[in-house]
Amino acid sequence: MEDPIQIALVDDHRLFRSGIAFLINNFHRYSVLFEAGDGEEMIRKINTKLKPHIVLLDISMPKMDGISTAKWLRNNHPDIKVIVLSMFEDAEKVLTMVRLGVKGYLLKDSEPAEFEDALYKVSNNEIYYPEFVTRHLVHNINIDFTLAKLNSREIEFLKLSATELTYKEIAEHMCLSSRTVDGYRDSLFEKLQIKSRIGLVLYAIKNKLIEV
Repeated sequence: MEDPIQIALVDDHRLFRSGIAFLINNFHRYSVLFEAGDGEEMIRKINTKLKPHIVLLDISMPKMDGISTAKWLRNNHPDIKVIVLSMFEDAEKVLTMVRLGVKGYLLKDSEPAEFEDALYKVSNNEIYYPEFVTRHLVHNINIDFTLAKLNSREIEFLKLSATELTYKEIAEHMCLSSRTVDGYRDSLFEKLQIKSRIGLVLYAIKNKLIEV
């Protein structure tokens, strides 16, 4: 029997969380690990023994909102996948969350079947963006849709490539062999259609992975 995929719910509406938790626990292979009312509470609960595979994240929350929480997860636990579950459909918030590497985006009035489909795809290293998200991406030239398809280690390598570290030093920093790092570099060259390290740096700047 397969281990369940652990989900954390981060939303300030307790009644909504209860409904989503009930829904998840009735899906095959998914289980709610913990609930939190905002990003600060989530941070207090996450540790090596209590680490979810996926975080379902609201955007509008008190104390620490969804954008700040997504930034914290990207910087501290890039292996945790994030699905936004929000009422917001406006381009600015959607694009901000995509830039932060969220793997899925759902509106709170989505059908249960769509919700389960999003969980399935994201847990299998795919992305789940409904039509309104892809529409915003297509109409915004400042963000590359390919970014969402990169895994956490590729994004980490991409950020480090924008520093003064040599590839050998990047390998040491990531606790990887030089050969593995060369593999990340070649993979990014192919995925992003880039031919040089300068191109990687420009891509990271364009997609706001680093600040200049």
